[in-house]
Amino acid sequence: MTYRRPDRVGDLIKKEIASMLLHGEIKDPRIGFVTITKVRMTRDLKKASVFFSILGGSEERERSLEGLNSAVPYIRRHLAKRLNLKHIPSVIFLFDRSIEYASHIQQVIEDIKKEGT
Repeated sequence: MTYRRPDRVGDLIKKEIASMLLHGEIKDPRIGFVTITKVRMTRDLKKASVFFSILGGSEERERSLEGLNSAVPYIRRHLAKRLNLKHIPSVIFLFDRSIEYASHIQQVIEDIKKEGT
């Protein structure tokens, strides 16, 4: 499998946004303990879907999503300064449900094991 340019750009964007969150550059109180899990770029590099996970329930998730979405113009400005790209992609934040799904599968497996013994 080849490592395509959209994958490389997505990795760069993931690192930069994670760094902004880690170092407190995004100062929205609505954003909780957010982890950027992956970034999926379109082939033309015009759109970046940024997936995140968060500890907490649906209320914290919605609040963090609102905070992240309100920070998009700030994030794009900083990406423009830090990345050597001709065009800075539009950014959309999406909740990554894969961690919840993995936890659910683990619980189902444990329940099956308990029933079997």
